[in-house]
Amino acid sequence: MDRSLFHLLDQDQDLSQCKWTLVNGPVIVGAGPSGLATAACLREEGVPFVVLERAECIASLWQKRTYDRLKLHLPKKFCQLPRLPFPEDFPEYPTKKQFIEYLESYAKHFDINPKFNECVESASYDETSGFWRVKTVSNEVEFEYICRWLVVATGENAECIVPNIEGLAKFGGEVIHACEYKSGEKFQGQKVLVGCGNSGMELSLDLCNHNASPSMVVRSSVHVLPREVFGNSTFEIAVLMMKWLPLWLVDKLMLILAWLVLGNIEKYGLKRPSMGPLELKNTKGKTPVLDIGALEKIKSGDINDVPGIKCFSYKQVELVNGEKLDIDAVILATGYRSNVPSWLKEGDFFCKNGFPKAPLPHGWKGNGGLYAVGFTRRGLSGAASDAMRIAQDIGKLWNDETKQHKKIAIACQRRCISQL
Repeated sequence: MDRSLFHLLDQDQDLSQCKWTLVNGPVIVGAGPSGLATAACLREEGVPFVVLERAECIASLWQKRTYDRLKLHLPKKFCQLPRLPFPEDFPEYPTKKQFIEYLESYAKHFDINPKFNECVESASYDETSGFWRVKTVSNEVEFEYICRWLVVATGENAECIVPNIEGLAKFGGEVIHACEYKSGEKFQGQKVLVGCGNSGMELSLDLCNHNASPSMVVRSSVHVLPREVFGNSTFEIAVLMMKWLPLWLVDKLMLILAWLVLGNIEKYGLKRPSMGPLELKNTKGKTPVLDIGALEKIKSGDINDVPGIKCFSYKQVELVNGEKLDIDAVILATGYRSNVPSWLKEGDFFCKNGFPKAPLPHGWKGNGGLYAVGFTRRGLSGAASDAMRIAQDIGKLWNDETKQHKKIAIACQRRCISQL
């Protein structure tokens, strides 16, 4: 056993009395796409690991908190994880079910077996010993994992945001967050108030398809781009142009293409931000909305876009322009946030908002063996890139330590033989 671990045990009486284990490799917190990608890359590097997951399944966000009609917004080649592409017979934009099947086959392929129902209560770094202490609770049983390296893979969307809106408690109708929405079937014939954004527009479209009457709240300016331009992925076009052109010019060209395909969207109440879509994504993390049919419903009046909310009353909402609408249900498409500050006891690497402080592309590695994957605001491709960097870095350190331990063991063996 490492001398520094003996020192840790001597210092902490609580640790010597509780259930704990030493992990010969990193602990990865989170078994979503980011955690699975990191585990797979570590497996390829020959580094052992432990994956902790608070839910009872992998990719719980995808399995439990997404709507039925969801498809990947980007072509599959931009969403695949390292070392294993999507099956060739999958469509260009895989469905939710297909993506979950892919993740499950990915975990099986790389022999990734997370410890489920392990909720991380805290993780702190012991500077004296150089170990991370990760405390979990599973079925009311406390446990502690001790490791050299900690990989935070809980992602950008760990917790849903529920705003405090005046009068919402008195509304009297059904109020759910977008993460609880599965299908518009149960809202048939109802007037439903929905937030804007990628999920808000898709939910509004789904409600229309189930004969509901959605009103979509557009609180601020938003970039709406077509998912495809003349049969080609908008995202792929932007990626290709970024190889040769400056960002500001790509932004201008993307907006020209959007105008050619979608027309002038501002006359329908959708005001564009002054900052271009790619610059806004890179600097503020605000993703442009990729339209897959909702805009046509807005143009036809099937989706009614309205300004911000002032307050609620019984079965009614008052908007900031003074207009009042009678509604039956509210879907809060108000987004998600990172939960890292609630459990990671560290203040140098992560901000209070749960994102790394370092700008791209340096936000994947901190001090003391701390790593972050899936916080780049660049989706699955960003997570895949982080995972490969992290695995290579840990792999080099792990192999160096392994070689050093072997040298020590050989030296001890030779000393023993010489004394015989």
